[in-house]
Amino acid sequence: MYDVIIIGSGPAGMTAGIYAVRREMKTLIIGKELGGQLIWANEIENYPGFETIKSFELIQRIKQQASNAGVEFKDDEVKKIEKTIDGNFVLYTNKESFESKTVIISMGLSPRRLAVPGEVEFNGKGVSYCANCDGPFYKGKKVAIVGGGNSALDAAEFMSKVASQVYLIHRNEIFKAFDTLINEVKTRNNIEIIMNTEIKDIQGSGKVERIILGNRNTSEIKEVDLDGVFIEVGRIASTDLVSELVERNEKNQIIVKNNMETKTPGLFAAGDVTECEFKQITIAMGQATVAALSAYQYIQMKP
Repeated sequence: MYDVIIIGSGPAGMTAGIYAVRREMKTLIIGKELGGQLIWANEIENYPGFETIKSFELIQRIKQQASNAGVEFKDDEVKKIEKTIDGNFVLYTNKESFESKTVIISMGLSPRRLAVPGEVEFNGKGVSYCANCDGPFYKGKKVAIVGGGNSALDAAEFMSKVASQVYLIHRNEIFKAFDTLINEVKTRNNIEIIMNTEIKDIQGSGKVERIILGNRNTSEIKEVDLDGVFIEVGRIASTDLVSELVERNEKNQIIVKNNMETKTPGLFAAGDVTECEFKQITIAMGQATVAALSAYQYIQMKP
């Protein structure tokens, strides 16, 4: 019997684990991808205490701290959660089952991919899913932003201050972003807007050097030389696992109370998987801290 089981081994999950064991809670983290979304970033420049740090190093530091504190880790995927008659939870993986008094959901989000040749190969070598994270490394260089929503146009506006040239590539005829943001992007002289166009291929030798574009209306193929591609076509919240236990918004993100508890007593959520508008490491960790302390409080107050 665990006091808390945390689903997700990203920054939020591991932070929750650290705070849980400091309250002497028997704690297990189950996650299939150590580091979560952090592995998509190469270097991080906005984590307090480090002017810059490699994502791999930060992941390992947090993992080591959690392990030393007493957190148990299980490299697996939770397939099913049931609530027992006495108010506890049973979690089922492919081969095992675990029982816990409380559960914290911190699975994060998964970036939506383009699924084109070169995307996986050049991840971290010119392909990025976070302009705010990796943009500063492309100072004075040429980059492409892919997408037509607020995140894509915000990335284009940000990168116009960093890169020498920005190509904003959108597969449709109109943007889905706020009008004020669209107008701002259109005023930037170093942003070239390319509509009705998709990336067909990302190419290079060891790093991104060019992209192949295809016009959806004319079938025209075009080659563009550049240094980086920022894919900003949204992120996916995979929360079907707890669909019957939580309330979700239109993006399938989990709705939580101020103490990070869901509609199910004893079930908490933290990090990017929640409906919080801003998706940042420090915010996810702050929510995870609240979730862990709330889980401890829940156990103390339970009859």
